[in-house]
Amino acid sequence: MNPSPSPIFPCPRRAAVVRAAFVVALFGWGVGFYGPPVFLHAVMARTGWPLTLVSAAVTVHFLFGAVVVAGLPRIHKRLGIAATTSVAALLLAAGVLGWAGAARPWQLFVAALFTGAGWVPLGAAGINAIIARWFVAQRPLALSKAYNGASVGGVLFAPLWAVLIERAGFPAAALMVGLALVVVLLSLATRELGWTPHGSDHVGATTAMACGQARGTRPLAPTAPVLRRDRRFLTLSAAMSLGLFAQIGLIAQLFALMAPSTGARLAGALMALATGCAIVGRLVMAKWLRRGTDRRRAAAASYLVQAGGTLLLGLAGPDHLAVFAVGIVLFGLGIGNATSMPPLIAQAEFAAPDVARVVARSVALSQALYAFAPAAMAALIASTGGPGLVPTGGAPACFAVVCLLQLAAAACLLRGRGMHR
Repeated sequence: MNPSPSPIFPCPRRAAVVRAAFVVALFGWGVGFYGPPVFLHAVMARTGWPLTLVSAAVTVHFLFGAVVVAGLPRIHKRLGIAATTSVAALLLAAGVLGWAGAARPWQLFVAALFTGAGWVPLGAAGINAIIARWFVAQRPLALSKAYNGASVGGVLFAPLWAVLIERAGFPAAALMVGLALVVVLLSLATRELGWTPHGSDHVGATTAMACGQARGTRPLAPTAPVLRRDRRFLTLSAAMSLGLFAQIGLIAQLFALMAPSTGARLAGALMALATGCAIVGRLVMAKWLRRGTDRRRAAAASYLVQAGGTLLLGLAGPDHLAVFAVGIVLFGLGIGNATSMPPLIAQAEFAAPDVARVVARSVALSQALYAFAPAAMAALIASTGGPGLVPTGGAPACFAVVCLLQLAAAACLLRGRGMHR
């Protein structure tokens, strides 16, 4: 006789939560992560402001988000996930309108504060919080499905932003996307995100403890580790920070680097190809992990694939479109894993009550670092490139630095293997 399903985790409700998290990720990444590279190009084209100035606003967007995400567990505890998601949607929509209408640089930076605060509760730490209270043993697959919303967001929004801005203008595009974001996410927050396995919008550690640990891991007693001295946390955070610095730095400039050679629409399509490949990479990773694969080794392998793709991008350039597209595919395969693997590594290495804190701190530290990536890559490109609105002559140096950072991220992950045993 098959055991009856646990009343704590009714399957229809869990499936609805995964679908809701998917849509939250779709809008969160589609607007808050994949939007700024397109915004950068649109603002420069509209205002004539230099690349370094607009890239600095992108840096503020991510840096202020790091401040917010560091306190996200406390915000969730006080407001609940549903209310936090609703407020985040409103902030993000208002911020995008600010990007579209900024007439002076200070207005652009104020808009960046709004988008930075709005997108992180809809990003990696927010999605992990939504999923973690419902899933433990099946968390790799559940997170993979939810985080696929981020990749679909990139596939949809990268070309959508380009087309809408070209045809309707940036302000009208921002208004249309912002309204859709607010309507959909507020509806989901009201109908789905207010539920928990215990019936109220409160994230409790007892849920995870009651359901057992993920396959291939052993139960870990809560230890409240001092994270600044914990080598597991330090190597995980270092890898995440280096990998995302490389990834965000390249993504933030990639559209602008491609557009002069390929045109805006094809550049948007290539961005969509990269994020589409992220879905494939994440699903392959989820199946690989179900075999009990070492999670750090798997994440390191993903970074190595990305490094190979980045190398091809630097060697080929957008003028050699076929080889460049192969580089886009390889780079894209690792995009999703860079955000979905750290929470899974944390789940395997830390006690359940500590995981939310470890994930939030890792995301905050990595975002505080990669916030400077757009400006740093812009400065590198500007200092080594030729004249023009976007000096593409500096692209090879940009790709070389990104490749080295991805290799360093893989090394950090491998350095931390076995420390939790």
